[in-house]
Amino acid sequence: MKPLNGKVAVVAGATRGAGRGIACMLGQAGATVYCTGRSISNNSAMNNRPESIEETAEMVSDYGGVGLWAQVDHTKEKQVKLLFERIKNEQGCLDILVNDIWGGDELTEWNKPFWELSLSKERLMFDRAIYSHIITSRYGVPLMLKKKQGIVIEVTDGDHYEYRGNLSYDLSKNSTIRLAYAMSHDLQKFNICSLAITPGYLRSEAILDGFGVSESNWRDAIQQSQEFEASETPFYIGRAVAALSLDPNILQKSGKVFSTWNLSKEYGFSDIDGSQPDWGKYFKEKILKKSEYSEMK
Repeated sequence: MKPLNGKVAVVAGATRGAGRGIACMLGQAGATVYCTGRSISNNSAMNNRPESIEETAEMVSDYGGVGLWAQVDHTKEKQVKLLFERIKNEQGCLDILVNDIWGGDELTEWNKPFWELSLSKERLMFDRAIYSHIITSRYGVPLMLKKKQGIVIEVTDGDHYEYRGNLSYDLSKNSTIRLAYAMSHDLQKFNICSLAITPGYLRSEAILDGFGVSESNWRDAIQQSQEFEASETPFYIGRAVAALSLDPNILQKSGKVFSTWNLSKEYGFSDIDGSQPDWGKYFKEKILKKSEYSEMK
């Protein structure tokens, strides 16, 4: 059975990582998924990354859905507007909108106080990681209003409001949580849910490459970084999004932020390898306690 058969989804920022995993698992559930991003075949928007939105769309179809793609820079209002005009003409409506646009890895300056950060990089990060989400929802949500149903999901990092180690990064990731909350107030009378979701330690393509491993032998990276013990594939958050999209009581979650590890317990799904990674528990028991012990010493 394909429980999302007939549903139309947009995954903005689906080229790789969490976005790709989300698109594929929505496809596995039977959805028609528009995969958007800047990188197309032989023209990557990120240096030395081979992934493309065409490839993601093919994967969606391979998983059982209908994968479609569109090259879109979501910081460009005209391009976003044209995307949703196309979807309106082709589908007539939209059921699921996932904002996973990021593009901030190359802009994040770790280990610097905020007064030493590049203002131009900060401005570009905010355009890519925050304003692009606002533009996308601005043109995507109207396709949900007539049916008075749908879900808007903001992908973030962390289900908390604690500091994330860098001012620009922290503001970007916390802003998407607040964006989900703010949109939920305008959307509640239309029965449309708006929420945020975070993965745990993600075994993205770039992370695997960075540690010189692949998905088949990722456990070898534990010797280099113990955090890999509790890592998850991008499909884990994909299954979380699919589960949320099928929840008949989803409006009760509107305005809040959720994690893959807690949602897996609530809905009973697992990662694609059958495991149920719990990054929240691992972080508290292995990282936070170790840090507190070090401070005490």
